Amino acid sequence: MLKTRLVREMIEPLAVMEGAGVRLRRSIATRRLDYLDPFLLFDHFGSADPADYLAGFPMHPHRGIETVTYMLAGQVHHADSLGNSGDLYAGDVQWMTSGRGIMHEEMPRPVDGKMEGFQLWVNLPARLKMTRPRYQEVRAASIPAVAQDGALVRVVAGQVGETRGPVREIAADPVYLDIRLPAGTTFTQAVSRGHAAFVYVFEGSGVIGSTGVAATRMLILDDGDQVQVSAGPQGIRFLLVSGAPLGEPIARYGPFVMNTREEIEQALRDLRNGTFVAPTD
Repeated sequence: MLKTRLVREMIEPLAVMEGAGVRLRRSIATRRLDYLDPFLLFDHFGSADPADYLAGFPMHPHRGIETVTYMLAGQVHHADSLGNSGDLYAGDVQWMTSGRGIMHEEMPRPVDGKMEGFQLWVNLPARLKMTRPRYQEVRAASIPAVAQDGALVRVVAGQVGETRGPVREIAADPVYLDIRLPAGTTFTQAVSRGHAAFVYVFEGSGVIGSTGVAATRMLILDDGDQVQVSAGPQGIRFLLVSGAPLGEPIARYGPFVMNTREEIEQALRDLRNGTFVAPTD
């Protein structure tokens, strides 16, 4: 018999400031929840006041992780040490594998007065932490939308029914779904037993498992085979994210996440010595 996952913990996002002065709502990488293996950080960005985000994230390093940026509204211009540059718009996704080292910047701008989205950090296993950096950049039109049980599901990664998301070949075997449920409907999605999973409610209200919730909250789920969500009277919109735990030690320092303190110190030496980004990149 399939087990429906229940809510283990409900988290209210914490207001933080990052980059050159960007106000964010953070649910993972706080004192309350430092780490949900394999997920290292989860931020919800966006504001009605451009002063809260226009300073952006000037050029900065990453090593040992993957970053996932999902846009709801507005624009983010990005550029990096590999020579890549471009713009993300509403509905676009960028899944960046920093691997052995990358320098990049992300500069948000409003479109029609709006700017909003999410960033998730996913850990890399030790065997891939020093791999070559790469991007998977997916335009909104390439992300399939599935109608199921009254829900509209955008499948970024993972599978809903027979539909697979375009982001693939990721070590954590992730599911990343953007789900909109109208009032009076219930949606059920299979999630691999043993995988870490959370729901992030950012519009409306509903019931997750047996727990009532209203935006804006993150819900950490216990183990099981499926997630069940019922919409409240105004409907509900949420992200459903899951991934395979790595079960490895972590050492983190700002934008670096490795397995040992010595590897962090090496990253800092590489940054100081100008050898952080490999010449072949």
